[in-house]
Amino acid sequence: MRIILAGSPTMKAYNSKAPKKPTNVSINSDLLSKAREMNINLSATLEYELARRIKIKQRERWLQENAKAIQAYNDFVEDEGVFSDGIRGF
Repeated sequence: MRIILAGSPTMKAYNSKAPKKPTNVSINSDLLSKAREMNINLSATLEYELARRIKIKQRERWLQENAKAIQAYNDFVEDEGVFSDGIRGF
């Protein structure tokens, strides 16, 4: 068994119940105009995309911080196998 992905897929990237805070954002005027024409909720869209990118960055950071341990475990398994090698039926 090799570790190829770690971390919980259900782990929250942020507190979704935290209060909203107004902020200013600069955006391309044509992009803003088109988004308004299509009734795109800018706040919801930005929150969704920020949460997605934060999760990606958190995963990348976790993998980087744990790369040596993951490699050491994978090397051990490659050399020694896992406890169930002699009993599994697949």
